[in-house]
Amino acid sequence: MAEVARSELILGGQRSGKSRRAETLAQGWLMQSPQHRAVLIATAQPWDEEMRARILRHQQDRAERVPGMATVEEPLQLAQAIRQHSRSDTLIVVDCLTLWLTNWLMPAESSESNQAPAQYPQAQAAMLLEAIEACPGPLVLVGNEIGLGVIPMGRETRDFVDALGRLNQAVAQACARVTFMAAGLPLTLKGQP
Repeated sequence: MAEVARSELILGGQRSGKSRRAETLAQGWLMQSPQHRAVLIATAQPWDEEMRARILRHQQDRAERVPGMATVEEPLQLAQAIRQHSRSDTLIVVDCLTLWLTNWLMPAESSESNQAPAQYPQAQAAMLLEAIEACPGPLVLVGNEIGLGVIPMGRETRDFVDALGRLNQAVAQACARVTFMAAGLPLTLKGQP
């Protein structure tokens, strides 16, 4: 079982094992002491029926794998949620940074209008970095690495890939460990495995 770092960013593609690794770290943390707690801060929003089903499936799977982990849903105010639930005896899992950024840059309610995508949430990102630094207990952040493929068509998509790349770089700098997941296997990019 992997040792828990003070803070860890777990990156990878879709179905790479990112969330499973975060859950494994939470499970190990809970097993270390009866005083330990684990909280998942979920950033997903149920935009449509498929997303509602996906969220429900994740909730059910997580309840089986890590029954002692509480869930808090917070799609936008991530830094505040981390501060609110952070304690030295509590491991926090944020799943995921990519959806959090999507919620800021491409809010579902604006998709029905002709509004331009929102600007990069500079102030929110700065508050997130401060919350990572100030977190007294272990913090595990999950996010997607989407910049490994071809350059996407469309300005909005390229802007999002750029924004996520900037966010991932900043969070990686702030975290003690960075892990890249591929095919369920962790590759430590920063810190001790």
